[in-house]
Amino acid sequence: MIKYPESLSTDRVDMIHGVQVADPYRWLEEIDSEQTQNWITAENEVTFDYLDQIPLGEKIHRRITELWDYEKYGIPFKRGGRYFFTHNDGLQNQSVLYWAESLEDEPQVLLDPNQLSEDGTVALTDYAVSENGEQLAYGLSASGSDWQGWRVRQVKSGTDLEDHLKWVKFSNASWTHDGQGFFYSRYAEPREGLAYKGANYYHKLYYHRIGTPQSADELVYERPDHKEWGFDGRVTDDGRYLIISVWKGTHRENGVFYKDLPAEKGEVIELLNEFDANYTFIGNDGPLFYFMTDLDAPLSKVIAINITDPDRANWKEIIPESSDVLQSVSLVYDMFVASYLHDAHTCVRILDKAGRIVRQVELPSMGTVQGFDGRRGDRETFYLFTGFMTPGTIYHYDMETGRSTISREPRVDFDPDVYVTEQVFYRSKDGTAVPMFVTYKKGLKREGNNPTFLYGYGGFNAALTPAFSVSNLVWMEMGGIYAQANLRGGGEYGKPWHEAGMKLKKQNVFDDFIAAAEWLIENEYTSTPKLAIGGGSNGGLLIGACMTQRPDLFGACILVNGVLDMLRFHKFTIGWAWTSDYGTPENLEEFTALLAYSPYHNIKQGTVYPATLITTADHDDRVFPGHSFKFAAALQAAQAGTAPVLIRVETRAGHGFGKPTAKIIEEITHRWAFLVQALRIDIEGMR
Repeated sequence: MIKYPESLSTDRVDMIHGVQVADPYRWLEEIDSEQTQNWITAENEVTFDYLDQIPLGEKIHRRITELWDYEKYGIPFKRGGRYFFTHNDGLQNQSVLYWAESLEDEPQVLLDPNQLSEDGTVALTDYAVSENGEQLAYGLSASGSDWQGWRVRQVKSGTDLEDHLKWVKFSNASWTHDGQGFFYSRYAEPREGLAYKGANYYHKLYYHRIGTPQSADELVYERPDHKEWGFDGRVTDDGRYLIISVWKGTHRENGVFYKDLPAEKGEVIELLNEFDANYTFIGNDGPLFYFMTDLDAPLSKVIAINITDPDRANWKEIIPESSDVLQSVSLVYDMFVASYLHDAHTCVRILDKAGRIVRQVELPSMGTVQGFDGRRGDRETFYLFTGFMTPGTIYHYDMETGRSTISREPRVDFDPDVYVTEQVFYRSKDGTAVPMFVTYKKGLKREGNNPTFLYGYGGFNAALTPAFSVSNLVWMEMGGIYAQANLRGGGEYGKPWHEAGMKLKKQNVFDDFIAAAEWLIENEYTSTPKLAIGGGSNGGLLIGACMTQRPDLFGACILVNGVLDMLRFHKFTIGWAWTSDYGTPENLEEFTALLAYSPYHNIKQGTVYPATLITTADHDDRVFPGHSFKFAAALQAAQAGTAPVLIRVETRAGHGFGKPTAKIIEEITHRWAFLVQALRIDIEGMR
């Protein structure tokens, strides 16, 4: 038996809507206190001592490192006649940004984040190149935080200007076409001690003029009467308008305002301010604006609005809703490139400006596509294709001929023909058909004894589509099955699928996942002692809810940066924004639903829980790490069985974006080593 550190259990009780709610580990929310820091240190000592002593851990680490050592390419784009793209030579902690006059020329390093910190914990979070290709605005994040600092670099010389913007979060940068400056969004500087904990409100949109201090930046737009509103400013391809997308947390519905940039006293015009649907700006022909929207089209369509006569009666439908989900649309070479989801994998269609189909893009197999960005006059564009057995491959696409050619193809040390992917459909508790991808080595015998890792998310309209993963490949090399369930709450089938897993219907998501596990067992892919489940962020909530509702069903559980206290999630950082999906504890009916599945509140003393590994990070200012701390303490105290309950707290890391390669490999190693031990897996057949 593992001897866990002592976790003080207090008699803290809150009265919410007349209901007494115990919160015995509230003190762990004080993440910087000496008491909490001592607890983290003690828990990490237990966890790392356990994980590092697993005999096969070194072999797993070696194989992950071998497979990870392949070239990874970002999707190229063109500005001012120059090409820009990212590249990682294999094991670099961070990808490097390059530029070249042509794709045949030797690329030149523009920004190498690996030079900015010894341990690789400074990451390039976003960047924007000026229209003439001469200047780069770029954001950096330290230790995985969502907070960014932005700077400006001259492309040709590689030297930085003195410009430095602070306290930027949830923001892009968009240059005016004169190259004099760019638009960005930020929050006010947080009070001392609240940078990684305090709630983020009152987003503001600014214009930064190159060569001036941040204090001189022009405030373009703010709404002190709507503290939850956030702003994303983008300049149109013709340089004429500033498009301001107005978001309210993670609500699908948004607003769209605009500003006529050449006008001397151009005011911000509220074009779409009813927040009745999602509107994504695609491009414009002068005053004719094109939008992708789910207004009266649950699977989305494309419309045109003439801003000189914006009455709804004059809106024109360009691309009607189809039977597949329209995921994204770009305007390149005066044609629409529309990416659709068909049963959770991508198909791409090229359409003319009247919405008529020109051609379908031929893709290598069932997979996922990203890219197809560009300007109106570009004849070429690029896209990335990936699948469960296809590493991200960059294609060059000729918009005139429709010809795809491989531009960059990574080489990974494995044989994709050894593996097979099935797409199955199973029935959830209420009879709903739910798709799931199941990938494994050919020749696998269905005798109910295969180690299986079932992964899910089920929230915020996010679709889980086929994608290559070294982590999953190593799991399958060890003889494991990788299963990926497309749960309600996600975006696989548009707005109805998303809404079927929101708020008072959130239990559908957990039912879908439990049904996936039961299907895998009933069809003899695996059995409870060999079945592990995992998920991160909202997926961590999924795992926490399912393991507390059905602890008898799973052999092991992996919770990564999970949202686990559903009565206090809205009180930290950007958590308030998630009420669009979860509802709010302030509402009685939603409080009742949240309390019914909140993982932290549904841990029952004296229950036999599966082997559980909880992971979080000290700089996670997206999902407050206090969620994981409290859940781990409560689960350790309640565990009646002998299976381990461990929490692994990563230092100098955040929610996941920008995490150095070395840390990722170590984390995956510990995850699979934990499951090898918990599920009693023999990995002798792994290379």
